[in-house]
Amino acid sequence: MLLLDSHVALWVMDDNPRLGRQARTRIGAADRVHVSAATVWELTIKAMLGRLVVPDRLSERIEQQGLTLLSIAAQDTEGIRGYPELVRHDPFDRLIVAQAERAGMQMLTADTVLLDLKRPFILDARE
Repeated sequence: MLLLDSHVALWVMDDNPRLGRQARTRIGAADRVHVSAATVWELTIKAMLGRLVVPDRLSERIEQQGLTLLSIAAQDTEGIRGYPELVRHDPFDRLIVAQAERAGMQMLTADTVLLDLKRPFILDARE
């Protein structure tokens, strides 16, 4: 199972060329590809601030793409304690990383801060 970081979810929905060949293969081979509710929250806030444009009814669009929405559990939020090195990093990223680890998923991202954690479940979406 895979969990997509927010920018990777957008790349998948837009068929963005920044999404690497190996990442595309992983997505195609996965039983389920998840997008966190935290991603919907983050992207909606950024759209409201005028930082990016997202489709109306984003959660519906995600599901229409064959992606599975992943709810946020209290245990996910507590899981951010396992990443003290991210204490000053984006809170949405901290939550998504904790969700991936807690659920035993691999996570696709291009965020160099997250990739530099060198956790085996965090994979480079550009490859």
